[in-house]
Amino acid sequence: QLQASGGGLVQTGGSLRLSCATSGFSLVDYTIGWFRQAPGREREGVSCISDGDGRTYYGDSVKGRFTTSTDSARNTVYLQMNSLKPEDTAVYYCAAVVYQGWGCTTRAYEYNHWGQGTLVTVSS
Repeated sequence: QLQASGGGLVQTGGSLRLSCATSGFSLVDYTIGWFRQAPGREREGVSCISDGDGRTYYGDSVKGRFTTSTDSARNTVYLQMNSLKPEDTAVYYCAAVVYQGWGCTTRAYEYNHWGQGTLVTVSS
């Protein structure tokens, strides 16, 4: 199971840290992806991390502003979001897929375990 939390209302330029609490599996065996969906828009891959090799990937729209990390002891994955913009407003989801042995992916169709989302609203 996965549960995203930490969303809220923040002003432009502010920061938020999202958490993805996982249970029932070991993070080292899975890739965790972060996705977001704004009203009227398609789901977008934000970032991903594979604890097995430490590799991460970030979408162009968040590169340099967002950072994802894992805490295996807490079975939790984090998404630190800095320099937030109004266009970052969306429901954010975390998802999991069995680690494929290299890197990670932000292709949503490859993920088969999804948590409930958390709403992030960035005011201008």
